[in-house]
Amino acid sequence: MTTQNSLPVLQCTLSNGAHPEYGQATVPFPIPAGDYGRTLELLAGMGLGDPLNRDCRVDELHSGFPILKRLEKVGANLDEMDYLARRLDSFTEQEAAQFQGMAVRLGIFDMTDFINLTFCCQQATVITDFSDLEQIGRDHYMNLHGGCASMEELERLDARKTALELILNDTSGQITPYGVVYDNGMQLEQLYDGRHFPDYKYSDSLMDVSLTSVHDARQIVFLSLPMPERQMERLIFRSGFESEDFAQLTIQSCEFPQPLRSILDQGQESVFDLNRLCRACSGLSRQAWNKLEAAAVIAAPEDSGQLRQLAQNLELFDFVPDVHNPEEYGRHMIQQSGRFDYDSGLDAFYDYERYGRQCVQQEQGAFTEQGYIAYHGTLTLDELMQGDPAEQYQKEQAGRFDPGDTAGRLVGRVTYAGGEALQFTDPQEYLRTIREELPCRAVTGFRFETLTDDPAVRKAADDMIYDLYGEENPRPLEDYAPRQGPSMGGTSM
Repeated sequence: MTTQNSLPVLQCTLSNGAHPEYGQATVPFPIPAGDYGRTLELLAGMGLGDPLNRDCRVDELHSGFPILKRLEKVGANLDEMDYLARRLDSFTEQEAAQFQGMAVRLGIFDMTDFINLTFCCQQATVITDFSDLEQIGRDHYMNLHGGCASMEELERLDARKTALELILNDTSGQITPYGVVYDNGMQLEQLYDGRHFPDYKYSDSLMDVSLTSVHDARQIVFLSLPMPERQMERLIFRSGFESEDFAQLTIQSCEFPQPLRSILDQGQESVFDLNRLCRACSGLSRQAWNKLEAAAVIAAPEDSGQLRQLAQNLELFDFVPDVHNPEEYGRHMIQQSGRFDYDSGLDAFYDYERYGRQCVQQEQGAFTEQGYIAYHGTLTLDELMQGDPAEQYQKEQAGRFDPGDTAGRLVGRVTYAGGEALQFTDPQEYLRTIREELPCRAVTGFRFETLTDDPAVRKAADDMIYDLYGEENPRPLEDYAPRQGPSMGGTSM
């Protein structure tokens, strides 16, 4: 079995059951974070990708879990398939046998039941090899005790006797293609209700948050940050929230150093702002984290947006770790900075403290718990933390659009890996940007989202995606006519 590696757990060939002429798309699950937006765009071009409905027909499914062939030739939801794959990605070979064996015993064919089974199949005992009775006995004992047992318990256990009692006396065992299954009284619990995904930490995250409805505490969605923004929008929508304004944000866990954590006032922050911050900080080395802590001391950011700007501009700061006074800084500058030809024989003649004070004064630096920090950018720190002026202007303008003013309506938006985001009201400018940036997406992290209902613009954007892969868009213009119902993420639902 895979364990959160680069290989997909599932590889599905999807199509539109109502319009097979739209072609097929092969999607790996779990969907890599960097490909999530592109996957949505690809499926949208086929009239698929609804956040709630199982609108994708699974033509073929390839997996290390043969039992999932039962999901072929039926409808599937993109996010359900992704969640199931993430659950299975951490399974051991023993858990895989338990999952598949119990699916046979319970007669499971539905996605909801498959997801729920991932949370309880570990209670069952599945024997795949009868040659090692000691191992069978230990595994069975662990299964009966929630997967936990002390070393003392296991040392006292007569594992061989336990195995023989199970095999010879328990007549409930069922032979399946995945081993002999004993359910041990396991009940299929309905943790997943078909809409709200249970909390599950799939991979290392910088922050885990929850959004709880202000009207109903039972309505809750769990998010591990950073994650693709469009995926976040879909999960929030899927959980029944009209927007995050109707939810209480709680930071469940945070890997940020404590001094930075105190900046994040969860009563003020937006989950989208926190996600952008986590994306900017993902991949930082330990020294870069220390540098960010030190930069925060002299810049005093007030929220996640300002902290994100610091994280994205760390190259504008000089940082010397573990230097805490002028003498240590002067010694570093003379001996280690490379600016001087240091002669150890003249060490007694160097006035390290005086030179250190002089440098600090010139650089307007400061000593922090992490080390020495100095800013050498051309903007003031306040200006730096306000972000790109064009980005700020567009954010301001976004709130001023008159819905009745055609010239003011948003046509689409684009984003880049570095955090830059642009919004467009001119259809031609929007399409020109897509045309120029799409071929370089692997380098720039370019993503686009079409927001307009104009069929011509939506089709033109899809045409460019198909053209990129050397294919022709099979959907005629009339298929892009707006459908009834709310829309989110540029896709009508």
